[in-house]
Amino acid sequence: MSNHLVQLLSQLKLNGALQALQEQIEQPNYSNMAFEERLSLILEREILYKDNRKISRLIKDAKLRHSNAIIEEICYQSSRALDKAKLKSLQGCQFITHHHNLLITGPTGCGKTFIACALAHQACRMGFKVRYIQLSKFLEQLSIAHADGSFPKVMQQLQKYDLLILDDFGLTGMNTQQRHDLFHLIEDRYQLKSTLITSQLPISKWHESIGEPTIADAILDRLLENVHRIEMNMEGDSMRRKKLTEKVD
Repeated sequence: MSNHLVQLLSQLKLNGALQALQEQIEQPNYSNMAFEERLSLILEREILYKDNRKISRLIKDAKLRHSNAIIEEICYQSSRALDKAKLKSLQGCQFITHHHNLLITGPTGCGKTFIACALAHQACRMGFKVRYIQLSKFLEQLSIAHADGSFPKVMQQLQKYDLLILDDFGLTGMNTQQRHDLFHLIEDRYQLKSTLITSQLPISKWHESIGEPTIADAILDRLLENVHRIEMNMEGDSMRRKKLTEKVD
């Protein structure tokens, strides 16, 4: 391959096409193919290359707690009480297209966050913009954002995500400002974007956890409209403890 051709493909940022062309030059069996067939293969490789790059960027930008979590690795053992049919329907990500919410509840160690990240990973593969947030830490960060004047910018940035994961809802109490911040976050996304929340608390306890009845009503009214639920159990050892045991063994 001439240096000039390499420079042209590189200048056009056609890295996938460059790789495909190099393969065709190195493998003699391609010489028997028509020009149109070879060009078609080169262009298909370029499309695949760009798609894979986009998916990688989306996954990196999502900042998932379990970045390698995938749907195929979800464990459906009976003690977890997971509805396989429901999860299979959710992995099509139609709930994101329709701006529905998803709430995953269950005891500590049952794998809520892993499932949330697996669904998020799938959403990234389908081209959706996703962001993972550990809720209690994020609400603390918003206090700083109020102080330095960056709060509107932070909230505006979150609006670009098709799916926002709020992990560990109810893990710690909220003060008045944090309740209002959570309301604004949910309100901004209401019927426009999807929100996925994980919590150790059953949904029936969320009103009490939020603390202020008026704000709690407003938040839950928006979350529970057009919502999908996954309620998990965990009998015996938690999934986290089992993984630690497997590593030791």
